[in-house]
Amino acid sequence: MGIVKAICISEQRGTAKHFVDAAILHTEYGIVGDAHAGDWHRQVSFLGQAEIDAFNLRGANVEYGAFGENIVADGFTFKNLPIGTRLKSGDIFFEITQIGKECHSHCAIYQKVGECIMPREGVFARVLHGGEIKIGDELEITAEKIPLDAAVITVSDRGFHGLRDEDTSGDTCEKILTAAGYKVISRSTVPDITKMIADKLIELSDLGVGLIVTTGGTGFSPRDVTPEATLKVCTKLALGIAEAMRNFSMQVTKRAMLSRAVSGIRKRSLIVNLPGSVKAVDECLNFVLPELQHGIEILRGDDLNCGH
Repeated sequence: MGIVKAICISEQRGTAKHFVDAAILHTEYGIVGDAHAGDWHRQVSFLGQAEIDAFNLRGANVEYGAFGENIVADGFTFKNLPIGTRLKSGDIFFEITQIGKECHSHCAIYQKVGECIMPREGVFARVLHGGEIKIGDELEITAEKIPLDAAVITVSDRGFHGLRDEDTSGDTCEKILTAAGYKVISRSTVPDITKMIADKLIELSDLGVGLIVTTGGTGFSPRDVTPEATLKVCTKLALGIAEAMRNFSMQVTKRAMLSRAVSGIRKRSLIVNLPGSVKAVDECLNFVLPELQHGIEILRGDDLNCGH
């Protein structure tokens, strides 16, 4: 167990990082506002407080961020942790991807002291699940799976504008998910506008929510655009889920063939479109939900592929 002593970011590469009290981390990206965040394996860098203290005893007197590190923590010798080690701080999960680095252009610290500890003492990680991190937060090595979490988005013009008293379909989603062991961390209602639906999906998947379900907007009405918004943000499709729901619903009503629902993946989140009616939500979500956990755990690196 360790304690976060410093959080540092820089808005431009090649410049020293500066101290901040707290930061938001996005899944498969890194710290929001840090120039080194992105779609690669070195999203966040770590350095131990003890290593900085030892370096300063030699007269360096460097401040946090001087080595280009994002997070300084007491209680760890990070370079001794194997690649693949998971670290956890609150809701945030990291996975170490690289130990040290090659220094191609010597930093200001090297020019001043003749040495920099980041290349041999620092480690790099990717973000498996996002959240907020603050000075004083605990940081620990963990072997636990990322807890199952979910979000429910109700797509409804009337609901968004307050013209409907109850969100019965959203309530049904939350009830089923909670009973299945998911922590529903977000409930929201958005209008039938592609950009607003897409923006909400991006917001939730950036945080790493395991399962995002939408209800409504999957039919033939000109205002029904939930599938289009979902396709806009997904990087991979999971067509079997939507197909399975349609096949199951066809046993109840032939009109199920008119559903345009889709399902797909963004980062480490699974997005599933559900119908808008309470009855259809109850039938479809209960039918597919038992199998979705395995897919989410594979997506998060918590389980092996189906063939193993």
